[in-house]
Amino acid sequence: MSDSLPAPEFSRMVDIRGITAEPVQLAATAEECAALAERFAIVAVNSLSASIALVTKGERVEASGTLDADIVQTCAISGDELAVTIAENLSLTFVPEREITEEEIELEEEDLDEIPYSGTSFDLGEAVAQSLALAIDPYLTGPDADRVREEHDLAEKGPQGPLQEALAKLKKG
Repeated sequence: MSDSLPAPEFSRMVDIRGITAEPVQLAATAEECAALAERFAIVAVNSLSASIALVTKGERVEASGTLDADIVQTCAISGDELAVTIAENLSLTFVPEREITEEEIELEEEDLDEIPYSGTSFDLGEAVAQSLALAIDPYLTGPDADRVREEHDLAEKGPQGPLQEALAKLKKG
């Protein structure tokens, strides 16, 4: 039995020794899109592309650019399929893995978007795929959501008691 993880669906390895000034263009194949849709539990990923400029600063690599995707997901209320266009700016930093010996570490804000890599390469495609996952609205609602809420008595009701009424008046005032 192997402890290794399965290969990412949208893997695009970049060797830091081969980085140039030209932006890296990534585009998912139909098979990769289908696998990503399954991974993210959505109806479909119709397209996924990214244009990313890479700048090395020693062993650090700063990546900035754009991610564009056309996906289909279901309305969180009605279950209707909804076409969604995603256009996101990306800003990531790839850093060499480091051994963590402390039991507890404090992360600074700039550490939060760092992605560790080992050796001389990192997976830019997987970073783009993870960015897409973060851009998908898990509570997306469509045009029929209000009607379905009403039909199933899920619509928000007005104030229910004296405290709620008082709070509602305060919010209005």
